[in-house]
Amino acid sequence: MRIAEVIGRVTLSDCHSSLRGGVWLLAVPLTVEGILGNASGRGEPFVIYDERGASPGDRIAVSEGAEAAAPFADPKPIDAYNSAILDTLDVERPT
Repeated sequence: MRIAEVIGRVTLSDCHSSLRGGVWLLAVPLTVEGILGNASGRGEPFVIYDERGASPGDRIAVSEGAEAAAPFADPKPIDAYNSAILDTLDVERPT
């Protein structure tokens, strides 16, 4: 699971019928440095399926690969899924 920051939404003209009801987010993955606000800790943007209602600026927990399809009774053709919207993050650096 990774932490990412939502930077926008993706608009589709047509999508697979099993994906109706959700939206597609554009987000950047964050390292510890990115969580602390350092621009060098932000990765390349990627697309995430969302049914939780995340908005630009939100930080989210992202499941990827086979784990991304696990929450669904009927498998969905997705690679990344918004598992949670994070309210707060506490970061402790090792000493």
